[in-house]
Amino acid sequence: MNSFLSWIGGKKLLREKICEQFPESYEKYVEVFGGAAWVLFYKERPGKTEIYNDYNSELVNLFKCVKYHAGEVKKELQYFLNSRELFKDFLEQYNMRGLTDIQRAVRFFMLIKTSYGAKLSTYGCVKRNVENMTIMLDEIQKRLNTVIIENEDFEKLIKTQDRENVFFFLDPPYFGTEKYYKSVDFKEEDHERLFNTLKNVKGKFLLSYNDCNYIRNLYKDYNIEEVQRFSNLTAALDEKKQFKEILIKNY
Repeated sequence: MNSFLSWIGGKKLLREKICEQFPESYEKYVEVFGGAAWVLFYKERPGKTEIYNDYNSELVNLFKCVKYHAGEVKKELQYFLNSRELFKDFLEQYNMRGLTDIQRAVRFFMLIKTSYGAKLSTYGCVKRNVENMTIMLDEIQKRLNTVIIENEDFEKLIKTQDRENVFFFLDPPYFGTEKYYKSVDFKEEDHERLFNTLKNVKGKFLLSYNDCNYIRNLYKDYNIEEVQRFSNLTAALDEKKQFKEILIKNY
């Protein structure tokens, strides 16, 4: 199934290739940098524990509200229109004090849906029917019914969940493109911290990154496979129409 969101660096275009690289067996699936969860929603749903995690608390709040209160989210959405004026209001309101979690989630959802490139900063002037945007929410709620939703730093989450039968899928902010990830301060030392955390895991991991010398050198002792997709990050990164990525795994 599809995600109900677009998100910076989302894996809609690579989800099939990513899932083809999954290990044959594991007991727990952990999506460390969840984002829009395109891989989680696309992969076959096994009778295993699944964990969605993201450091963005507004994104996690949206997922939790859809999981537990999809009906209320849909009711709140029925009062909104797709307009520039409301977009400006949402920018000021979604994280203001006094809103309920559902009110915050709906405003954040509208910002994602109506902003240019899902970057939450500029109105996209894209024709979107709000009613159509809510159609998937009941299906998404059912899919998330047994998914554990976390809001943790990646290092803490990995160390807490790590076991031999655990499979981690990781899609961190790409090296050199961190500025495009709103509200995420992911620095070079965080890329190194991620590497140092993963080299000690007992479980299996599959890591998605942009293809660059820094990352290739950092993970040179692991299995690396090249893949390509059309760039969906920014027009500035789309000079050659194809964006090179690598999948890194320890199995």
